[in-house]
Amino acid sequence: MANLVFDGQREDEEVKFVFRRHIFTAKKGLFFLIIMTIIGLLLMIIWPKNPEMFWGFLGCVGVGVVGFIYAYVLWYFSIYIVTDQRIRQISQKGFFKKTVVDLGLDKIQSISYGVPGILAGLIGYGTILIQTGVGDLVISQVSKPAKIYDKLQNVTKGK
Repeated sequence: MANLVFDGQREDEEVKFVFRRHIFTAKKGLFFLIIMTIIGLLLMIIWPKNPEMFWGFLGCVGVGVVGFIYAYVLWYFSIYIVTDQRIRQISQKGFFKKTVVDLGLDKIQSISYGVPGILAGLIGYGTILIQTGVGDLVISQVSKPAKIYDKLQNVTKGK
């Protein structure tokens, strides 16, 4: 990961690893796509002899695809970058809005993780809790939380 460079990286800073939340967090986009497709199909079923309903169906599917792409973009561009000095949380809030939070490794008091239930265990996501003197950083729906926890422990052990 030493070759990875990001905006705001310090000269003496080395990236240890990068992770993001589980793809399951983009499920709202998939549900939206399915609902819009069903609405389009219902239009064609209710008015089967109206050829314009086919265009209504395509319009509904198109809107659903845009919603799915939106949810995917929010998931893909929301990442956590762990370096030898800090954890940087980049949260995509819309197509053009994002927030960035930095947490120095020297501020971390403890790290824990949990898997909230059967579905989370089967799909493979959980929550990482990073406790500091000024507050907690809760990272929910993280893919493979035990693996991320171990990596975070190894990085913070050196500090």
